Amino acid sequence: MPTKKLIAPFYERLALILIGVCVLGYLVVMAKELIDPMIFGFLFAVLLLPVSNFFEKKCRLPRSASSFLSILLFIGFVGGIMYLIGTQISSIANDWPMLKGQVTESINNLHEWVHTTFHINTDKQLTYVHSTADKLMASGTAVLGTTFGAVSSLVLFYVFILIFTFFILFYRRLLFRFITWVFSDENKTIVVDIVENVQKILRQYILGLMIEMVIVAGMAITIFYFIGIKYAALLGIIVGVFNIIPYIGIFSALLLSTVVTFATGTISQTLTVAACTIGIHAVDANFLLPAVVGSKVRLNALISFVGIIIGEMIWGLSGMFLSIPIIAIFKIIFDRIESLKPWGYLLGGDYEYKDSVEKKMKTE
Repeated sequence: MPTKKLIAPFYERLALILIGVCVLGYLVVMAKELIDPMIFGFLFAVLLLPVSNFFEKKCRLPRSASSFLSILLFIGFVGGIMYLIGTQISSIANDWPMLKGQVTESINNLHEWVHTTFHINTDKQLTYVHSTADKLMASGTAVLGTTFGAVSSLVLFYVFILIFTFFILFYRRLLFRFITWVFSDENKTIVVDIVENVQKILRQYILGLMIEMVIVAGMAITIFYFIGIKYAALLGIIVGVFNIIPYIGIFSALLLSTVVTFATGTISQTLTVAACTIGIHAVDANFLLPAVVGSKVRLNALISFVGIIIGEMIWGLSGMFLSIPIIAIFKIIFDRIESLKPWGYLLGGDYEYKDSVEKKMKTE
C-alpha cells in the first residue's frame, strides 16, 4: 500500500520559517563586512557582464583582461561624476567669504528671533554656544580619529567591491556551472531560467536607475538655471544622485538643496528650490519611474518600503540601496517555484493578476 505523505501543521511550519528567518538575519548582520561588498560586487558584475563579453569575444582579449578593463571603464564613469561634483564644490569654496557673510546674517536673524520669541538675550545665547564649542573642541582629537577611521573603512569597502567584481566576472562560468550542478537534473531548467532572469532584471534595473538619475539631474539643472539659482549644476546633480535612493532620497535632496540655496540666495529662491525639488520628484514618481524602472522590477510599494526600512536597520545606507535588488531576486525565485508562488504574488501585487487576465483575453 502506498504510504500517505504527512504534512506538518501550519503553526509548526510557520514557527520553523520564523526561526530560520531570525537565524539568517543574525548571520547576515554578523557577516556584514563580507556579504555587503560581495553583493555590491555581484550587482556591478552583472552590470558589466555585457561589456566584459564584448572585450572577450569581439576584441579577443583574455577573460582577466576583459574583466579588468570593464572595471576600469566603470571607475572612469564614476570618476567623471565625482569630477563634476568636485568642480562645483570648488566654486563654492571660492565664494566662501560671501557664504560666511550670508550665514552670519542668518545667525544674527536667528538670535533676534530667539530673543523675541523666548526672551533669551543675546549674551546668554552666545555663552551657551561658546560653552558647547569648547566641549566640542575638547573632544576634537577623538572626533578626528573616528573620522579618519571611517574614511579608511569606506575606502577599504570600495576596494573590496572592486575586487569582488573582478573575481565574479573572471569566475562567472565556474559559478554558473556550480549553481546548475548543485541541483538535480529535473530542476536544471528552472535553475537556468532563474539565473538568466536574475541577470536580465538586475541589469535592466541598474541601467534604468542610471537613466532615471541622468534625466532627473538634467531636469533639475535646467529648472534651477532658469530660475536663477547660482549653483544650479551642483544642486541638480545632488537631486539626481539622491533620487536613486527609494523614498528616503527625496528628503536628503530636499534638505541639501534648500540649505545650499539658503546660504547663497534669498528666502524666495530657497522656497522656489524646495517646491521645484518636490515637483520634480512627483513627476519622477508618477511618470518617469514607472516608465524607466517600474517595468523592470515590479514590486508593490508596501513591500519596497518595508524592505528599505529593514535594509537600513541591518546594514545602514548600503542596505537601503541593496534592499530592492535583493527583494527582486527573491521574487524571481518565488515566481518559478510552485510552492512559493503565493509569496511571489505578495511581493508583486494585483498587477500580476490583471496582466494574466489581459493576456488571456488577448489569446481568446
